[in-house]
Amino acid sequence: MSNPLGDPESDVVLQRSPAVRHGRQRRSRLRILPAIGGVLAMVLVLTGGYAAWSYTQLDDSVTKVHLALPHPTASAGADVDGAAENILLVGDDHRPADATPEELAELGTQLDGGATNTDTMIVLHIPAGGGSATMISFPRDSWVPIPGHGTFKLNSAFSDGAANGGGDAGGMRLLIQTIENISGLSIDHFVRVSLLGFYQIVKALGPIQVCLNKAVDDPNSNTDLPAGNSTLNASQALSFVRQRDGLPRGDLDREVRQQYFLSQEAKEALSAGTLLNPVKVSNLLHGVGDAVQIDDGLSIPSLVNTFRSIDLSDIRSTTIPTTGTPMIDGYSTVAVDFAALPAFIQGIVGPPAAYTSATAAAPSSVHVDVENGGSLPRGATEASTALTAAGFQVGPPADTTTTTQTVVEYPKGSEAQAKAVADVVPGAVAVPSTTVSGVTLVLGTDGHTVTTGQTAPASGPTTGATTAPSAPTASPSQTPVGKAYGDQGTCVN
Repeated sequence: MSNPLGDPESDVVLQRSPAVRHGRQRRSRLRILPAIGGVLAMVLVLTGGYAAWSYTQLDDSVTKVHLALPHPTASAGADVDGAAENILLVGDDHRPADATPEELAELGTQLDGGATNTDTMIVLHIPAGGGSATMISFPRDSWVPIPGHGTFKLNSAFSDGAANGGGDAGGMRLLIQTIENISGLSIDHFVRVSLLGFYQIVKALGPIQVCLNKAVDDPNSNTDLPAGNSTLNASQALSFVRQRDGLPRGDLDREVRQQYFLSQEAKEALSAGTLLNPVKVSNLLHGVGDAVQIDDGLSIPSLVNTFRSIDLSDIRSTTIPTTGTPMIDGYSTVAVDFAALPAFIQGIVGPPAAYTSATAAAPSSVHVDVENGGSLPRGATEASTALTAAGFQVGPPADTTTTTQTVVEYPKGSEAQAKAVADVVPGAVAVPSTTVSGVTLVLGTDGHTVTTGQTAPASGPTTGATTAPSAPTASPSQTPVGKAYGDQGTCVN
């Protein structure tokens, strides 16, 4: 029996399978709308500030998983965003055990257990004190270290943790630890949703308007939409958020579709007052409760208060930095730009207080190493020469892995020295690191480097070097990262 939505990779397995589908197995024709659940998870969280009265009902219907959070990280060091709140939104194609044949038939699937690969992973970052919240997408094919399981695709972490009796708690624990280790963020709560829940919530909320830059006709996802505005029903929404074939960046553009859809749903709820209708909200929450899992420490009233402090129409959307989509051991993967990732996260959460309060050290007291991760030959050598002329103590230049972002890495306690280097490299971002023993300038493909020939900064004489402003001290809400897809007239691929 084929999936009526038309995806050749979504054919149905008719028999019940007692075994866990391990995330490291190639899934070929077994992928059944895997990205849908994460989209629903976000929509559920977004409804918080407008349906507070109904959360007692939601608490009674959702499945709660015992998991102590925040989960301590082994390698990321201190929590980089302090009192801010991070909610991990997870989507996969597991089927609730009590789903009816009629419900499953609407999705073109059967009660075969589904897969435990978590193919949608979004961290909703909510700044302490309110402001602009940010959705941070982690591509499912990201090639990352998974604690205790080597390096593999990020979407296999849940399966690895759930195997051998780990269950849902073990799977979520390992997924959270993996994301915390690579991002430095501390996950406070999680929401996990099945594909069935997505379909139910879109039906409950009603038609949604989207806008495309170009017309699309993709038989694999059954997406056939014109350029410009379209109003989608639940079935069309499924197709819209799952299409990847024919998009310029494949799965990465599908993530943009998901972020865009979530923003449009939030805008629809705000403008139409959908979630102010108690009958509709009650039906919505009861309809999806059995398809939703949350951690047992999730406080619904506190979430309501949190969402009262942010602008739901201005949620930002972004994706962790990547450098390409290489094939590794026969698998299509996404290469994470680990060198640029700390600066990316810092752009969202803001620089550490210890850095912003530091005064740049005198160059003569600073030892700095230079590594070339950019595309310019001899980049490290030329930057080292310029830094030496500016009075810095400079180690031998070296090459390193290609990265998109020029950064000044520094160990804890070297904030003043790092700020002195960042002052003379316009565009560089100073980031704390546990992997360096001294201040290290890593040049990226963005082309930022030491520029000579201008006046030195007052905080530390640097004869012969251009000055650049110190790292900004503005709060993240004043300089938001990412795109606000809720903006009027915004269209996507």
